[in-house]
Amino acid sequence: MNKFFIVLGHTYFSRIKAKSFLISTGIILLFITAFANLETIIDFFSSYDEEKVIVIDETGELFTPLEESLALAEEELTLVLYEDGEEVGKEAVREGEYEGLLTLSYNDEQLPEATYYENSAVESYSQTVLEQQLQQIKIALATERAGVDEATLGAIYKPMTFAKISLDETAKTDEELDAARGIVYVMLFVLYMAVIIYGQMIATDVATEKSSRVMEILISSASPVTHMFAKIIGIALLGITQMAILFVYSLMMFRSKSSEVSTMMLQEFGFTSENISLYAYALLFFILGYLLYATIAAMLGSLVSRVEDVQQLTMPLVFLVMIAFFIAMFGLVVPDAKFITITSYIPFFTPMIMFLRIGMLDIAAWEIILSIVILIVTLVLFSLLSARIYRGGVLMYGPSRSFKDFRKAFMLTKKE
Repeated sequence: MNKFFIVLGHTYFSRIKAKSFLISTGIILLFITAFANLETIIDFFSSYDEEKVIVIDETGELFTPLEESLALAEEELTLVLYEDGEEVGKEAVREGEYEGLLTLSYNDEQLPEATYYENSAVESYSQTVLEQQLQQIKIALATERAGVDEATLGAIYKPMTFAKISLDETAKTDEELDAARGIVYVMLFVLYMAVIIYGQMIATDVATEKSSRVMEILISSASPVTHMFAKIIGIALLGITQMAILFVYSLMMFRSKSSEVSTMMLQEFGFTSENISLYAYALLFFILGYLLYATIAAMLGSLVSRVEDVQQLTMPLVFLVMIAFFIAMFGLVVPDAKFITITSYIPFFTPMIMFLRIGMLDIAAWEIILSIVILIVTLVLFSLLSARIYRGGVLMYGPSRSFKDFRKAFMLTKKE
């Protein structure tokens, strides 16, 4: 047991002091800081003078309504009535004196039409705003000339009342679903990244120790099985440490901001939810899912002697995680689909998809218990298999022949 903790401590502390861990954590914290201060950053870069657009109003009637419409919409766009002619106005736009030139006229039906000149070839902010406001003016003029009053027009465009009432008294409300969806999305993304990053880290660590012959010293002081599980748990603790730092820092940053964006983000990702059981399930499925994939990653890492071969051998594991993630993304839209229900009982997909169903639906307790039991049994079986293969795999050197090495590693263990 002492050897187990020695290996575990060595794995954890050597990794947590590594430059890669410190740099990656620092970069993510900077990204979170920038994201939490997104509104301030946008305001800083948006602190420019209002764009000025010159207008040639051939109708003599549309300039004032358009100016009033922009003011009501609180758009940062200033209109200047221009009387020096179209060609002079175009030249002023070319020289950068104004953002653009807008000409207003009536068509044959006496409805507004416009032409907008600017230097940019792509659709700009001013173009979009002017087009939207002129469309509103056109609708108002057309309905007025057709004899339709504003009250009638408002009634026509008013969204119809469409209420949804669930007959299931235990069904989640829209607010609960929104909070659950945010938590589920965060959990899916975190588990996906944890398996990809830390699973690959375990396999690479084992391969590195083999290629540098350090493995021979390690297994002479501690059994290969002790070494494998100590490495898995050590890197798991490293992952939990990093995730905890990022989570706590994110929560502190967003809660310290009283802006509308920060409040919306907290609600969107479910950080305001008081559903403790959902957080507990998130932690449970995260741990079980990580352990399952990490155990397989350690087993695969033991079969290669060169770090360059790790990616090739762990590719099927990465594909499994990706498939589970994509199925879960589909399940966020239709969590009650039969396909989602079936895949939630497949052990490799269970951590993501069963948690998705728990968060989005009101499912029976026996379904949750059954999925956890299946996942634990699968984890135990793969732990036994991985331990068996790991013992033989760490003694194998030479070029990797992919999955043919499973049998060789298994036979080496059998001879012990």
